[in-house]
This record gives sequence, C-alpha cells and structure tokens, in this order.
Amino acid sequence: MHSRTVIDTEPAELTGLAADLLAAGHRLALVAAHHDDATAPGGKAIRVVYLFTAGPPDLRTELHVRLDPETPELPSLAHLSFPAGRFEREMRDLHGIIPLDHPLPRRLVRHPHWPQGWYPMRPDAGDPPPFTDTEGPFPFLTVEGPGVYEIPVGPVHAGIIEPGHFRFSVVGETILKLKARLWYVHKGIEKLFEGRTIEHGVPLAERISGDTAVGHTLAYCLALEDATHTHVPARAQQARALLLELERLHNHTADLGALCNDVGHSILNAHALRVREQLLRLGRHITGHRLLRGGVVPGGAVLRALPDPAQLKAIGADIREIVDLALGHTVVRDRFTGTSVLPPDAARDLGCLGYVARASGLATDARRSHPFHDLGDTLTTAVETGGDVLARFLIRAREIEVSLALIDHLADGLQPGTVTTPLGRSGVPRSGVGIVEGWRGTITTRLELAAGHTLTRAKIADPSFFNWPALPVALTGTIVPDFPLTNKSFNLSYAANDL
Repeated sequence: MHSRTVIDTEPAELTGLAADLLAAGHRLALVAAHHDDATAPGGKAIRVVYLFTAGPPDLRTELHVRLDPETPELPSLAHLSFPAGRFEREMRDLHGIIPLDHPLPRRLVRHPHWPQGWYPMRPDAGDPPPFTDTEGPFPFLTVEGPGVYEIPVGPVHAGIIEPGHFRFSVVGETILKLKARLWYVHKGIEKLFEGRTIEHGVPLAERISGDTAVGHTLAYCLALEDATHTHVPARAQQARALLLELERLHNHTADLGALCNDVGHSILNAHALRVREQLLRLGRHITGHRLLRGGVVPGGAVLRALPDPAQLKAIGADIREIVDLALGHTVVRDRFTGTSVLPPDAARDLGCLGYVARASGLATDARRSHPFHDLGDTLTTAVETGGDVLARFLIRAREIEVSLALIDHLADGLQPGTVTTPLGRSGVPRSGVGIVEGWRGTITTRLELAAGHTLTRAKIADPSFFNWPALPVALTGTIVPDFPLTNKSFNLSYAANDL
C-alpha cells in the first residue's frame, strides 16, 4: 500500500515546499498541467501538479498550484531540480505556462515550424494552424577555438531508429560537447488520451513505446486502479509481475548483443538475436502477442499459457555463454572499459533512472520503493559503480539473472486464464498514480478521470525523459567513433520521450 498526500498551495509557497521534499529524499517524478473549467472546484484555472515520490515506504506527495489562465506564471524550480527545469520547458511549449527566472529559457519540444502562440495542450487550441518556419533555427551553443569544428548527425539516420539530431563540437576526434535535439516525432499522445474511455486507453498505453508495452500499460492500469480504489487480486498482480520480467528479459538480451555488435563482434549479436527471438515467440505463446500486449488489463491480467521452466533454463545458459564470451574477448572488454563514464554525482543531479542510474552506483528500483506485488528475497537490485559502457553491460547481464529467478518464482502457483476484478465506480472525478520499474527504469503515469470514467488527463513520465540529458555528459571527452556504442549502452526511447 502507498501513502498519498495532496497539498494545495500558492505559487509563492511552491519553492519552499519543493525544497523541503527534495531535502527529505523525495524525487520529482512528474509535473502535469491541467486546464480546469468553470465547473471544477475553485473555478476556471490552470492547475499544475508536482508529484514527488519516495520509498520504501511508498510515499507520494502532490503539490497543486492554481494559476490565472490569463497570466499563467509560476516560479521556476530548475535551481532545485534539473528534471523540474525540463518539465517546466515542456509545459511552456505545450501549455503556454511561463516558468519565471528559468536559467535556460530556450524551447524544448517546439520546433521552428510550430506557429508562435499555439499551445496544443490547451483546450481551446483547435486544429493546428499552418506550420511555417517562424522561430528560426534552434539556438545551439557554439563551441569556438583553434581546431574546433561541428559534426551534425541526423535527425534522419541510416538505420531503423527514430529521428534525433546530434550536434558534436570536436577537436580531432575528441568530443568537447554534444547537443541532442529530440521531439521530431511528437505525437500528442497525452492529448489522445483525453476523452477516451478507460478501455480505449489501453491500446494507446501499449503503444507509447513499443518495446515497453507491459511497463506502460501496467503503469496506466495501476493509475486507474488507484483512482477508482480498486483492489486487484494477488494472482493478477503476480501475473503482471511475471510479464514485466519477461519484457525486461527480451530487451536486455537484445541490448547485450547490440553492444557486442557495435564493437565488431557480430557473431555474438547474432546469437543474442537468436535468443531474443525465442523470447518473443514465448511472449506470443503467453499473451498472444510477441511484445506481450494483451497480458495486462484494467483490474487484472490475462495469461494464455505459462513459460516452460526447461526452456527458460536453456535460455539462461545461452545468455550466460554470450556474456562470458563477450567479457572474455580482449577487444570487446577494452572497448567497453572506461568508455563514456557517467559519474555518480552527475547521474544523481540529472535524476537518472533504471540501469543508467544503477550502472553509476545509484540503487534506484521502483520494485522496492513502489511495489505492487511482493517479490520477496528473490529480488535483488544490481548496482555497478564504473558508470561506463562496461558497467551498463554488466548491469543488464546481472538483471537478466534476477529476471530469470523472478520468472521462475512468479510462475509458481499461477494458472493460465483471466483474473480480473471490476473497477470501482464513483460519481465524482478522481485521480490516480501508477509507478512501475520498466526495463529502462521507473515509469510514472498520472491520470484524472471524469465522474463517468472518461479520461480527462494523462501524464506519462518515461525514464528516457530523465536519462537523455545524461548521454551528452557521458560522451564529453570521448571520441566520435564511440558515439554509436555509447548511445546503445543508454538505449533510450525516442517514442516515449517525444510524446
């Protein structure tokens, strides 16, 4: 169970309350803007919600600040929290809310073709006006000096990855500074949730980031159940935890191979993909979909089958052999070791999550701090302190071992079938929060429901939003040829960032 506290406050009090929560060890999980109409308590206003979390025990504190819709301004918290500054820039671009005294007031989501004065998340935004190049080029920081030159990469890439622009300032092959420019595939996901029934929100949640169907759908369902005070049967939560580990397993396996491939060991990548294919086929056997869609549903879970312990044992042996061969190869190990170090202090200051944080010594894990099912002593949180590509490789290998043990533990006593309970009904609007340790890190989803169970607002915070700023920090002082390897060691989602 979790403890959730809601505090209504004024803009003048916001900074002090946020500073106290951060000093007490809470982290800023998300910031969401809401456009309340005249029927809302307190009347028409723009309401900004700051969600702070901590655990264990599972603590959630929300600060609600109401702003005049004609002059929506509030004090910036960027000096207290780096993620807060990015959430504020996102709010300014999508809602027109001004963070006063922000240290980096340049646009974040908006690209130059977006019309000035058009804020798509406002209820009166209407259809987008004609897109033109009205804002000029993005104000990249220019690095100057003898021998310094720029290398632009993207946004269109040679592979099948989604678009992102990377601008390197280099001397020779040494990277002095990297700037990543994202949001080329901003899709208005949060806007698409508005007005949907809770059932129609599930397919959208499954597609926020295709490789994280279980993680995002589970965060969505947990938020629904929190809002409706629904108690999900223990067997359903056990099945959900099983699916979450299966998703972690196939993604980490693919990453191990891809990292080997980026240092020229394509044979190990081929074997990793062979194992991943077995896991994807297992996913289709268990839920009817290779990416495990359909397994998590509001109020419960659906399993068509259970994993075969003998198959998973063989898969575990395969993965261990791939890891041993990679770490025993002098060229692979040399390329991994000391490459693109993310120091623990930088990871902490940036608010990093998941394996990126754990590879830099931070033992963050929502399975411990915000558990929805008791995993007992089978759960161990792997931590490495090197902060380099090797550490991020080792964390994945160690997490695979934990996932295999958890899958074996969670499958015990489960039976195929559907285990669900109806969501609670209420005649008043409600809100809820779902927190899940997805395979990339902590996913936080906050929902607001109208009295009739229609979604009025969905705010999704994927770990990639927190981890993308760490990539340029880790690359500083490395060489340009190490960029693909480093980028893969982070393996951040464009789709879940560019909502």
